[in-house]
Amino acid sequence: MKGGDGFVQGYNAQIAVEEGFQLIVGHSVTEEANDKQQLEPLIKAIESQSGQLPQEVLADSGYCSDPNLEHLETRKITGYIATEKENHGKPWPAARRGRLPADATRVERMTQKIRTKAGRAIYSQRKTIVEPVFGQIKQGRGFRQFLRRGKEKVAVEWALICLTHNILKMHRICTT
Repeated sequence: MKGGDGFVQGYNAQIAVEEGFQLIVGHSVTEEANDKQQLEPLIKAIESQSGQLPQEVLADSGYCSDPNLEHLETRKITGYIATEKENHGKPWPAARRGRLPADATRVERMTQKIRTKAGRAIYSQRKTIVEPVFGQIKQGRGFRQFLRRGKEKVAVEWALICLTHNILKMHRICTT
């Protein structure tokens, strides 16, 4: 993966989190530096690891691409994917007034969708669903780097970290 000082041996860990209890319902590891090609494999991981297809997907702009949006359409999954990076502290531009042209691209349609009042409200939930899980894993448990080497071993280590997260969440749910 490309790092700040050139290329580093590293992995891009992916998770999918359900909104109710912040349980991880799908996970994977890749050597790709960005997430553009990771939505379809992550949806397949959700399906194989949780036994069901998600009904809705919220994702940041790193996952936005025409092929990813097409995949969501094909699988009949409702998507709310940011089409550009958020400027923290600045309000989102409002949705265009009127109908989109018939030849609007999938990305243009998604931009319109998440700029509506309802779309913004739904998309804004992403930061309270998946981001805290990464924070709990990194900050709460001190996980900053993989201990194993090689993609297969790292994938097993990531699966164990995700399992540990879920066990701790379920323990808290059952004891409260």
